[in-house]
Amino acid sequence: MSGDAGLWCDRLVRGLPQHEFDLYALGHGRPQEDAGRVPLPEQVGRVRTAPPWTAPRRAAEDDAVAYGRRARRRFAEHYGELAGALCAGSVTAAGEGDGSGDDARDDCGDGCAASTGADAQADRFASALYGLAELARDEGGLTGALRSEAAVRLLERACRVPGAPPTAREARVPDLLTVAAHLERVLRPLSLDWYGDEDLGAADLCHATAGGPAALPGLLARHFCDVPLLVTEYGVQLRAHYLSLGPDAAAPAVRTLLAAFHGRLATEVYRRAALLTPGNAHTRRWQERCGADRDRIRTVHPGLEAARFAEVGEAPDRADPHTLVWVGRVDPAKDLVSLLHAFAEVRKEAPQARLRIVGEPAGPEGEAYLGHCRALAAHLFPDEAEGVHAVGDNPVSFERIGDPEAPTLPETYAAGAVVVLSSVVEGFPLTLVEAMLCGRATVSTDVGAVVEVIGGTGLVVPPRNPRALAEACVALLRDPERRERLGAAARARALELFTVEQNIEAFHGIYLEIVSRCPVPRYVLDEAGTPLPFAAPAETHVPLRWTGGPGSRLLPGDFPGRPTAHAAARPAPHPASEGAR
Repeated sequence: MSGDAGLWCDRLVRGLPQHEFDLYALGHGRPQEDAGRVPLPEQVGRVRTAPPWTAPRRAAEDDAVAYGRRARRRFAEHYGELAGALCAGSVTAAGEGDGSGDDARDDCGDGCAASTGADAQADRFASALYGLAELARDEGGLTGALRSEAAVRLLERACRVPGAPPTAREARVPDLLTVAAHLERVLRPLSLDWYGDEDLGAADLCHATAGGPAALPGLLARHFCDVPLLVTEYGVQLRAHYLSLGPDAAAPAVRTLLAAFHGRLATEVYRRAALLTPGNAHTRRWQERCGADRDRIRTVHPGLEAARFAEVGEAPDRADPHTLVWVGRVDPAKDLVSLLHAFAEVRKEAPQARLRIVGEPAGPEGEAYLGHCRALAAHLFPDEAEGVHAVGDNPVSFERIGDPEAPTLPETYAAGAVVVLSSVVEGFPLTLVEAMLCGRATVSTDVGAVVEVIGGTGLVVPPRNPRALAEACVALLRDPERRERLGAAARARALELFTVEQNIEAFHGIYLEIVSRCPVPRYVLDEAGTPLPFAAPAETHVPLRWTGGPGSRLLPGDFPGRPTAHAAARPAPHPASEGAR
């Protein structure tokens, strides 16, 4: 993994030395190879990686297994059922409008199978999915079958049945080929050799660090070996799919079928997980609307290293009282265009105001968007157009962490009197938490989990409303005492709720709870081969001595066994068996 998800997973594994981990990585590819492997703590037993999901088609075909007649018949039965479940009822993608707003942020719409009440179709989808997994295990893989002409014909047949959505019935051959290729890529985890008694089957707990296709190995471990599944989502994979597959990205038939698949898959993941741990209430609402049981949901906020920002947060405020700071990844979802228009209004009320935009562009799209923002800044502030890229007398600057004026992230936050977030789409806003740890007052748009994070310690305005954003910024620039109060309250809130320590402690308790409540069946035999059902009960996962003679006490470290867990797809093996709890 990379980015915030990889950083969170690394902190979790390193922060739980009392657990043993095996790491199973999906999507391992060239960027990870080029970056090299980081040293792993001693509690990590091994690391297994899957072939890259972005492997070229020819490589996938070279690994294909030739099926016999019986296997082809089984594939046709299960894949036909899977396609039929996608075409049953009315399943459309939420937020299909312009795909750019936050319209889908609190409502998963008709794209969630559970919201339609189609429990029978959810069961049909699950049966087909596990049937394909069993076929892959018996025959050595599904790659060739999923890319075959038979798969495309089965999809076409399902789209033509009475009751299929009108957009699906209009699917043409190019649409069906696109859908079949997508399903082959997403279903590659079904063909992995991870589901034996020496791999995921030997785990006490599978912890999937994302929902959607990334949770498939955990689903199969539960199906084949009864290993309990824990799913953590800091961003809803289903919602990300809806937003990425807008009207300009694919034909209506493709959007309908893929929305149905990802909706059914999300429902199955949420139904089968022993516990779900969303990172915020925004994600939790999506999970509930997609069929998750409220009793199996625990919100666990992500944690940041507070010590990194302690020097800035505890030091007296020496920031320029006229400077606004924006920090983040540069892409259209951050809506820097609205921020620049808002800043033009701010300058009318506060002529000394400055705006510092600090961040890296996100790929080619981000580079293009950054160029557009630079041009817009030159147009809005023509007197300072020359040299608008540097800090100085110009009111707007575009910078990156490591530049002379922004050497480190904490110092970047320290340079501003107010930190601004202008996004139109947001999950859990880590930049806001960083600003709060630095004791900065904030102005944010009401998207994603912003209100949950801020909790009254900053100003919140509607998205895509430059005037409201400008008025909030001016209000804080003119009132230093209010800025100081909000900044102090924000730091106190972040230290209470959003630190690495609280995140690790929460997962430690969740691991023990799941293992004690859902122990994996393992049987210990005596010398004569007789089963000993209580030889190693679930309580032995607690690193304390719990048995002994009269008057014995529980002492830390008395029992050598440690609970096992897996981040990314599974926990490590442990010799304990199921017994009295």
